[in-house]
Amino acid sequence: MSQVQRSTLPDSALSKHYEAKGAYTDCFYLDLPQKISFEAYVEAFYTTPLFKLERKILALLVRKPSTDQEAKALAQGDVSKFSSWHVEDREEQQILLSDFMHKTRSWLKAEDISDDQQAKTRLYFGSVVVPPQTKNGPGEFGFLFHATTGLHVAYSKALLKGAGKRLSQS
Repeated sequence: MSQVQRSTLPDSALSKHYEAKGAYTDCFYLDLPQKISFEAYVEAFYTTPLFKLERKILALLVRKPSTDQEAKALAQGDVSKFSSWHVEDREEQQILLSDFMHKTRSWLKAEDISDDQQAKTRLYFGSVVVPPQTKNGPGEFGFLFHATTGLHVAYSKALLKGAGKRLSQS
């Protein structure tokens, strides 16, 4: 399995418009040497052991529990809410989820990058953090945001790697 890479957001990303609004955005991708459906990717992402831990924490802290069956329903487009998120936008191969406080977004996309030699899929994962609002518009991110960005990046890479590992074993 290849390594998780950081990149700029593709122009087609549903989260792209947040860049122009002063939000923090990031984008990571992982290439797998097989064809992966978008639905399989979303389900795998939200049912990895690491993400299940996040789901348990959210169930305790904000009383927004979720199940693997709900993750599957989200992946298949059957529900618009999952744990502490709701679907803000969705296309055939990508989804943008907003947290219930509208402060963060999660973006996932599966892109077929197969060539004549091999089936390949690029799995994308990105985040959006909306800056605090002031009377004069978007404010600035504070010390805590900047101090935890490195942890966020490591966690994002681990989530994507976990989904890739799960999909490679299926």
